[in-house]
Amino acid sequence: MRHPNYRGASMTCIALAASLLVTYAGAQTPAQPTANARPDPTARSTDPAKPLGFFITSEGVGDGANLGGLAGADAHCQKLAASVGAGSRVWRAYLSTQATDGAPAVNARDRIGQGPWYNTRGALVAKDLAQLQGDTLEYARLGNNISRATAFTEKNEAVKGFGDKPNEHDILTGSQPDGKAFADGADHTCKNYTSNAADGTVQLGHFDRTGGGNTSWNSAHPSRGCGQANLVSTGGAGLLYCFATN
Repeated sequence: MRHPNYRGASMTCIALAASLLVTYAGAQTPAQPTANARPDPTARSTDPAKPLGFFITSEGVGDGANLGGLAGADAHCQKLAASVGAGSRVWRAYLSTQATDGAPAVNARDRIGQGPWYNTRGALVAKDLAQLQGDTLEYARLGNNISRATAFTEKNEAVKGFGDKPNEHDILTGSQPDGKAFADGADHTCKNYTSNAADGTVQLGHFDRTGGGNTSWNSAHPSRGCGQANLVSTGGAGLLYCFATN
């Protein structure tokens, strides 16, 4: 005849064994992320194979389209890149200039190297110049990867686009869609980025691919003047595209 405590002792042993098994399994199996866990969308890339090579300036020079010429614009890009630890690369502003007083025109596409270019989060913006500018039929159909989802500042922050307050999606380029300077005799660069007058124009792109004019990232429409207030009223803040050339 079984002892009256036999059943209770057996149940205790079974429970103890189950507890030990769960503890062992937990020690052997690493914790898994929850089903709703998502990567931090603001995380900066640390992959050395994808160094920062493209950003939109977090701020303009502050004097409208008077950037101090190409040299001043490049210095602005270099300074902002250095502020986030990317100053060892050579940075250039994506800007074209027009021929004047015997000086030849300069094409934005010829200033920025050959790529590839990655954003602050390690996403590929364009693998080479041909993809960036849509030089082939295939690339023209696909387009490059500059959009609201990929075009961030050097601080890894989103830029205010169409629908935001204020809208700052206008980016200074002075360029045609193919990345070349205008040659029609009209001023499309606010006197090669030396004017902050209320008149004059500079060609602008839409980084977010939306809004009035057209949705070109680099040649959407002209500004309503060259002063800071004019750029703001058009839908911008005097921001620039910056690319690493090396």
